[in-house]
Amino acid sequence: MALSMRTAPTSSFGTLLRDHRARRRWSQSSLAEQAEVSTRHLSFLETGKASPSREMVLVLSSALELPLRERNVLLGAAGFAPVYRESALDSPAMSDVRHAIELLLSHHEPFPAMVFDPLWNVVKINQGAGALMSLVPMSDEAGPILGNGLRFLFHPKGARPFVENWDEVAAYVLDQVRRETHAAPRDGSAALLAEIEALAGPLRSVPPRTIESPLLEVRLRTGGRRLRFFTTITTLGTPLDVTVQELRIETYFPADPETRAIMESLRAS
Repeated sequence: MALSMRTAPTSSFGTLLRDHRARRRWSQSSLAEQAEVSTRHLSFLETGKASPSREMVLVLSSALELPLRERNVLLGAAGFAPVYRESALDSPAMSDVRHAIELLLSHHEPFPAMVFDPLWNVVKINQGAGALMSLVPMSDEAGPILGNGLRFLFHPKGARPFVENWDEVAAYVLDQVRRETHAAPRDGSAALLAEIEALAGPLRSVPPRTIESPLLEVRLRTGGRRLRFFTTITTLGTPLDVTVQELRIETYFPADPETRAIMESLRAS
């Protein structure tokens, strides 16, 4: 499947370049130093007094550590063709990527693992994730909630009522989503953030406590079962394709023996 995000420039090259620099709170001299160009030339590029070469666009994109999609957008704004392709995940060229994802998901059984696109839409899940979702009672009309990881967590008809440490988890996830949206805005990200913030509503301030675990746990209580997980986010290394770079794999690990036993029993049943 191809991920449909912003692919065409909506601003001039200079405006986009200045926005990316400002978003990182860099001065012109800081970016010029990173890109090994003169501050004067960078100023001319931002004001439109000078036009960049294709190589200059790539140098500046690299210095700013832009995602591949944004590098293509910056190239387009400067009048050049995209460099990085965007392949459908089910295309023949992505067979090795699909195989790698299948290995990661299957080897993590019986514990949950899910693949998301940049807007947290579910691309693929393993059986463990399906088993965990089955523990959360949901109506037949809940498809749109299940199809997005953030909606599933924040929606009152999703997992939210079953998360014991809701305020801790919600505050942490919201902070991460805000940071991502600010650092790499794309079509739909601001609207999704606004939706999730509205669903979250006011969050209770959680006082400092004795840390029992080095990681923030997600604690679920449903159907008489209490489960504790911590999670990891995996991305595919050295990507040269927009789709590959934007995929993220979230894996859940049991934080206690009881959770491990519950997930193993769900697989057995």
